[in-house]
Amino acid sequence: MWRRADLIIPFYKTSIEDNVKALPKEPPFSIVSCPCSRLLVNRTLSTMDLMHHSSTFLLPTMPEDQRPSLTYALVVLNQSLPRFTPLIWKHAQFRLCADGGANRVYDEIPLLFPQEDASGVRRRYKPDIIEGDMDSIRKEVLDFYTRLGTKIVDKTHDQDTTDLHKCVTCVRDFAPGLDECNLCILVAGALGGRFDHEMGNLNVICHFSSLRIILLSDDNLIHLLPRTHRHEIHIQTSVQGPHCGLIPIGMPSRSSTTTGLQWDLDNTEMKFGGLVNTSNIVEGDNVTVESDCDLLWTISLKKLS
Repeated sequence: MWRRADLIIPFYKTSIEDNVKALPKEPPFSIVSCPCSRLLVNRTLSTMDLMHHSSTFLLPTMPEDQRPSLTYALVVLNQSLPRFTPLIWKHAQFRLCADGGANRVYDEIPLLFPQEDASGVRRRYKPDIIEGDMDSIRKEVLDFYTRLGTKIVDKTHDQDTTDLHKCVTCVRDFAPGLDECNLCILVAGALGGRFDHEMGNLNVICHFSSLRIILLSDDNLIHLLPRTHRHEIHIQTSVQGPHCGLIPIGMPSRSSTTTGLQWDLDNTEMKFGGLVNTSNIVEGDNVTVESDCDLLWTISLKKLS
């Protein structure tokens, strides 16, 4: 199928003749006779808009003139919190706990401030909203934040979506006037623990592919690189790297190209059961990625506090 609006070309057909039949009558691209469709894919990728990515939210301090013009929201899930949670809490304009994530904030954040009174820390790190099916949050935690004025959104009736899915919907609805391009949702406690939970979280970032959603743990981060754009990733070398990976998701990639990696891709095919790009190394401050398929970008994090 060819969609001229966003220039997405998933080539499901097997021959170049079939693909040509699917093109618009006034093609904005030249047609190259070749045994495969890669040249046509490359021509298409080069016309896509460039999307920038930067993890400046992991930096403890940064000059104001270098801060990105993004609005950060933080979602806390029911998994061990990264040690840098207070840092991303500070960057976020909106903080939301997914059900048992409130237990993590209540129990674990005071441990990061051992010299301070736990009750005072808990009052300082008060979520704006607790949302979910309320099957994990402890009663004393729910009562504590309710007394502090946290909004409680009980979605017990919705058993078809995960707590993260519910929270992302809540964040999106909370700021309806905000351009989605300027919204970035940070998800703490998204990795580690049960594998089915991790896969559910990956499914959420694919479902909301038009939103910037970053899954975080102590050791790494993951976010989606939609096939609708070319991508430039600005590496914060003081806090992340060098290990990284690019994983096709949703469908195989017929053509992926990168720069800035130790082992760059050059019109490379990737698929599960074949080649996927893991255990790669970033070599500089910038990585560029182009692909005809949605990719997951993952990079290691250095020991942050």
